[in-house]
Amino acid sequence: MTELRGPVRIVGTGLIGTSIGLALTRLGVVVELVDANPDYALMAERIGAGSRLVQIEPQLVVVAVPPDHVGEVVAEQLERTDAIVTDAASVKSKPLTDASRLTKDLSRYVGSHPMAGSERSGPLAARADLFDGATWAITPHETSSADAVALVRRLAEACGARTVELPVEDHDLAVARVSHLPQLMSSLAAGTLVDAPSSHLQLSGQGVRDVTRIAAGDPGLWTQIVSANSSALTGLLEQIRDELDRVLVALGKGESGDELTAVLARGVSGAVRVPGKHGTPHIDLVSVLVTIPDRPGQLARLFADAAESGANVEDLRIDHSPGRPAGEVELDVKPGSVDQLVEVLTERGWVVHR
Repeated sequence: MTELRGPVRIVGTGLIGTSIGLALTRLGVVVELVDANPDYALMAERIGAGSRLVQIEPQLVVVAVPPDHVGEVVAEQLERTDAIVTDAASVKSKPLTDASRLTKDLSRYVGSHPMAGSERSGPLAARADLFDGATWAITPHETSSADAVALVRRLAEACGARTVELPVEDHDLAVARVSHLPQLMSSLAAGTLVDAPSSHLQLSGQGVRDVTRIAAGDPGLWTQIVSANSSALTGLLEQIRDELDRVLVALGKGESGDELTAVLARGVSGAVRVPGKHGTPHIDLVSVLVTIPDRPGQLARLFADAAESGANVEDLRIDHSPGRPAGEVELDVKPGSVDQLVEVLTERGWVVHR
């Protein structure tokens, strides 16, 4: 079995690269930090993600630079070292194509993509547990060696992730569906708010926050990601356009009931296919709404009381609209836990709605 011994060289100390460094150093793996921005590398070093001064030949190189430069850096590391090389880019076809133009032997290269992140960026947003329970895609190409694939799998597992192996093209279509298209849809929805009167925004609730949260991502970075995956995204966007045309025609006729219901019902069918936590199959949950005063310590008290009921909170959302002295926490639990949760919370003075 191929073991991850280290050292591991991480090229690019943003959110993903620094988080990988933090995850590995907590296991005692020697990590070398490299970044074109010396301030980023210094910050990553100071928070414990590794060292800028490692002089030992790496066993593994992880390329975590912006998408436009991945192929170039992969090829450079293959030429300069004898290490196995992987990358963490969210698109796999372009880095492979770019690297193949710059170096002949790609047997030590295996693409990979940890499916974790945040709308925040930079080393100070990094966390050692960022990948715990996350999915990490491994995308070998035709000449990837078995040892290279095995070592990249060990990397993902060491960071706490579960691995899924996919062909390069399948990966890019998959992330277009579950990541890049949602990012574009969120940005488009958020863009309609730019010129909205403040009186409209005062009506904002949790729904608009849910839809627009990821629109806060770095536009420059997302431009590179979306452009690099344009082929897979184009087909999905054309599908969305056709559905929008269908809705517009129905609304224009003033007889939108059946058409609109069909579009919304298709959305429900898609939503229930999204896996639950830890990749488990989707399960139907029941929402319990709890009114929570806007005072320090109330959320902690609510969680403690919910734990006393024996109910496992599978998911939660917090709605605290502007101007309200209280918020509302939506606790999602399995149907068999609802009655006991409601009973305990009510006994302890919470205002609960089912």
